Amino acid sequence: MSKPSPRRDIAIGALMIAVGVALAIFQTLHPAKEAAGFVARNWRLAGFPTMVLGFLGIVKGVWGLAMGGPATDRGPSRFISWIRRYRKPLVGGATVLFGLTFGVLTAISTRLPQARGTHFVMRHEVVRMVALFSGVFFLLGVMTLLMPVVLNVLEGRSFVSFVSARHVRATKSGFLTVISVLSIAGVAVSSCALVSVVSIMGGFGADLKRKILGNNAHITIDTQAKGGFADWQPTLDRVRVVNGVAAATPVVSGEAMGSSAANTAGTLVRGIDPDSIGNVIDLRKNIEVGKFDYLVDPERLQHIPPDEVIGYGPGGEPFLRGPDLGMGTWSGGGLDADLKAVLKSAPVRPGVVIGRELAKTLHVYVGDEISLISPLGDLGPMGVMPRMRRFRVAGIFYSGMYEYDATHVYVLLHVAQDLFSMGTNISGVEIRATEGERASEVRPLVEEAVARPDLRVRDWRELNKNLFSALKLERIATFIILSIAIAVASFCIICTLLLMVTEKGKEIGILKALGSTDGAVMQVFMLEGVVIGAIGTAFGVATGVSLCLGLSWYGLRLDPDVYYIDRLPIAINWGDYLLVAASALVICTIATIYPALAASKLRPVEALRYE
Repeated sequence: MSKPSPRRDIAIGALMIAVGVALAIFQTLHPAKEAAGFVARNWRLAGFPTMVLGFLGIVKGVWGLAMGGPATDRGPSRFISWIRRYRKPLVGGATVLFGLTFGVLTAISTRLPQARGTHFVMRHEVVRMVALFSGVFFLLGVMTLLMPVVLNVLEGRSFVSFVSARHVRATKSGFLTVISVLSIAGVAVSSCALVSVVSIMGGFGADLKRKILGNNAHITIDTQAKGGFADWQPTLDRVRVVNGVAAATPVVSGEAMGSSAANTAGTLVRGIDPDSIGNVIDLRKNIEVGKFDYLVDPERLQHIPPDEVIGYGPGGEPFLRGPDLGMGTWSGGGLDADLKAVLKSAPVRPGVVIGRELAKTLHVYVGDEISLISPLGDLGPMGVMPRMRRFRVAGIFYSGMYEYDATHVYVLLHVAQDLFSMGTNISGVEIRATEGERASEVRPLVEEAVARPDLRVRDWRELNKNLFSALKLERIATFIILSIAIAVASFCIICTLLLMVTEKGKEIGILKALGSTDGAVMQVFMLEGVVIGAIGTAFGVATGVSLCLGLSWYGLRLDPDVYYIDRLPIAINWGDYLLVAASALVICTIATIYPALAASKLRPVEALRYE
């Protein structure tokens, strides 16, 4: 039997990883068809276990190389010393491997289809996540290789920087080396967490603001009087010509009970003008099932094509209209002609567009009938009688905001006026500003154009003031809490410097005996702590930024049934990243003051007394 060869194990492991990557790429780009046989469907899935076996082979080979030699010299210490000896080639090789993996998988991910809602392919998401983390590890590897170069440059700057850099790179005391690494790791992890959390919270805030501006008017004109207000057309005409106003539309709003054959739910009915509503809110864009034209012309709901999607099931599977069973097979013989016509034709109902969650609650699809019951009905013998109208679902919209999708329904303006017995009155006018962020600047101009004391004008910030104030407060609190985590990590720097002062007491005494001042010694240890903090901050911020950029590019899947979004929102704000880096550096710099003072007060006689 031939003697095991570590180099052969490494070569075979590398070859197996290459074969596994090739199989994974082929399976991703050319998935097997469901109709194929078991072998045809699954042989290409061997890519991942092949890569794992190849990685284990490389580990076995590396261990064999490290543990080769006399039996008395074997053990964990020999393996550690071997890793230290060949750390640069190992880090360089791993960096190249991660870089190649990142490049290949990124090229593949650009060809993969984007997931929609609850529909996604797990292997596609695995490819994206492996590409993301490969890119992060590649960046960390490059920074690790560049760190000795930076320290070399620092050594050549001045006496203080030379001593500080040499202390950071000291390897005589393994304990101090480990503590220094832990200090860097603590600052890095805290900075990375702060960058990631700030980006994620900013992403949620930006996503919420986008949805609010898309589903609500930037400025609203309404009245507190019941029954709305009349003579609204002149007001609407004046508002539309105001500088900064992009569009305006009349609306009627009211509460009603929605009812279907399966369930009931409370709704907020909004009567809209189909010609102008699309210029104010994104209702047309948000309709995912059905058509906005069905709302305008409900007679078309009688003739929905059989292959048109009318809804989605619990698992996200599309439901088609399908053919009308028995169409034309019943002759109605023996019945009166008028009765036959009534039985053969369904009545034309007004159209209604409802939210996705409301459609799930009522268990209805496009073309189904629902009833809207308004408490503001006609006066009867027993008092006010609720007014009920039957509608046919013309479309189902998805706004991305649960409270909207679960309650809002849209009907035509005159239909809502009839449902709520408002005559020709309207509830308000909704306005879209040219720039949503500048709605507060346009509002005074709108108030001047309205010039009616019975009407009030409000912008979207005033309407959602409590929500955005809570988000801002939560973001500030999170920043403070995670900054405390950086402060806790800075205690590791304090401990590191204090231990180094104790260990380097003889060297400090010699430096002072040779003429170094207290200020120079203090600068040495302060700069040493700043270097440790700067390295940790650089690694942490770079890792956090690369993760955020990767997540914004590749996307992290979320369950839309739980979070009501299908991807984790990320906001890239370089100002926040600079603030995090500056905060971490300031905290680490403050942490160096006490150890540096302790070092500067050390007297040469005391330091050299027992030497």
